[in-house]
Amino acid sequence: MAAAVGSFLVTVALAWPPSALYAAPAGSSRAASEQPSPPFRVGEALNYRVEWSVSSNAAQVTLSIPERRNLYGWDTWHFRAAIHTLGSVRSIFEIDDQFDSYADVSTSETRQFEEYLSELGRHETHVMRFVSSGRDSNVPGPTVVVLPGTLDPLCALYDLRTIDWERTPEFRASVYDGKNMYQMVARRDEANEPVATAAGQFSTSRISIQVYQYRRLVSAIHFEIWLANDATRAPVLMRADLPFGSLRVELVSASF
Repeated sequence: MAAAVGSFLVTVALAWPPSALYAAPAGSSRAASEQPSPPFRVGEALNYRVEWSVSSNAAQVTLSIPERRNLYGWDTWHFRAAIHTLGSVRSIFEIDDQFDSYADVSTSETRQFEEYLSELGRHETHVMRFVSSGRDSNVPGPTVVVLPGTLDPLCALYDLRTIDWERTPEFRASVYDGKNMYQMVARRDEANEPVATAAGQFSTSRISIQVYQYRRLVSAIHFEIWLANDATRAPVLMRADLPFGSLRVELVSASF
């Protein structure tokens, strides 16, 4: 459960195969759906409360943007997710994880993904430098060769905020989580759904996310994200139905 909780909070909850081995339904790619300017900026911080099973306060999550920086010659956004279990859940699953993503400002694809994991007394650090297949790169090794346009899980969450859902009925992307490649397929199910959280009341767009594995839809796992219908397009609510139970992640405070 520990790995799955952390993974969901950056939009991944299972391992996936190389996307070259399967095909997802036709839809829009990143290039076709990008907006002229992103709805986020450096200094943004979003704080969430996680509900799981009978615990209404199982974990706390902070999504933030510490900086925009040059990374090996690329102009990148630096995204960060910090996750900590709380209370009775922490007594069973002690998790203090941090994920850092460096996403290309121009293309949104991941340039570097970092994991700083502290789970059940075990500590691991992973730094993955993405290099697109068929392209020259001056990135120092070791590197991970990925398909062009590949995102990491945290970058994918921010990328969903940039989509013009009025013009893009379906969005798909290849995502590499540090171990496996998968295909994310997202659709807007509702354009104006009211949502109330501890941070306030919002008009939102409800986005459903499907998972494809070896040409098959993984029906046992389902994700939904509610994006605010305002200039920030912040995720105010996230929900996942998973084999070990349902997770509800709601915004409690924000600094834009």
